[in-house]
Amino acid sequence: MALFSLKVVTSNGIFFDEDVNMVILRCVNGDLGILKGHAPLVSLIGIGKLRIKQNGKFKEAAIAGGYVEVNKENVLIVCDAVEWPNEIDIERVKKAKERAEERLRNPDGIDVERTEVALKKAINRINIAEIQ
Repeated sequence: MALFSLKVVTSNGIFFDEDVNMVILRCVNGDLGILKGHAPLVSLIGIGKLRIKQNGKFKEAAIAGGYVEVNKENVLIVCDAVEWPNEIDIERVKKAKERAEERLRNPDGIDVERTEVALKKAINRINIAEIQ
């Protein structure tokens, strides 16, 4: 399988910058699989799993927000948040999930949409953390 350059950046700096065989990530309109030579595109990233295939093996990370820019030879992902499973503090995330669920049970005076996004992010991070 042919290689292409993948660069993943956040406001904290470069998260990943290597040649890969394939990338699969959740965009706002569904999952997107990318191989070398993919048609150029730009898409908004949703909350989900970032899967990177390299040397026949997949690496997975939790990703949320931002955009992906695809060219024939490289892919640039600029995201709000991305974490490897071993970087996720599972106890902290479970507490965040519980707080969001409690707020949604008693939604008076809260931003429901923002709380739903926080809940989705927490669930995604828990799912990714349990991979390791």
